[in-house]
Amino acid sequence: MDNSKDTYKTIACPSQQILFKDKKSKFFGYAFPIQDVEEVKPIIATLRKQHHTAGHVCYAWQIGIETISYRANDDGEPNSSAGKPIYGQIQSFEVTNVLVVVARIFGGTKLGVGGLISAYRTAAHMALKASKIIDKIQKTKYELAFEYPLMDSVMRTIKQKQLQIVSQQMETSCTLGILIRKNEESVIEKLFSEIDGVKIRKALA
Repeated sequence: MDNSKDTYKTIACPSQQILFKDKKSKFFGYAFPIQDVEEVKPIIATLRKQHHTAGHVCYAWQIGIETISYRANDDGEPNSSAGKPIYGQIQSFEVTNVLVVVARIFGGTKLGVGGLISAYRTAAHMALKASKIIDKIQKTKYELAFEYPLMDSVMRTIKQKQLQIVSQQMETSCTLGILIRKNEESVIEKLFSEIDGVKIRKALA
């Protein structure tokens, strides 16, 4: 991965459904892009309804770029036989901000722990393989505060550096929300700080 931590890999959109079969058991795999852990529960609930005959809906997710949070869930399968191999594929593909789910419909023949690990790993691999993996630039939101007469100077710098405006409040005192690429933060901060009367700070999360 990029050591600068300025870019990261994730998936562009939900994957298509994949199906892996082993000894008549069916493993349906999916991958979803997520930004927040709150998105996980509704997706799992939807898949439980979709696969109402599935005995297990196992999953793993990872969120974050510099500070990583993750979870692996076996949903009743033997300990570490489902969630962990699914999470292993998230790590193998080096993606983040992603949820991978595998729903298993039992086929009548037990696979054993080793068989389960292999099957869940394969289904997760297939789901991520079916996903469009993209590189994203890590950006930080900043707020600019200034009086209206400084608008031209501020906008000139924004245009020159091709910064994205994400919020604005235009009155006598103006506030602009902009996104700055992580590797360019110190340079952009310095540019705006040098405009007398402009205050720049990182926006509160």
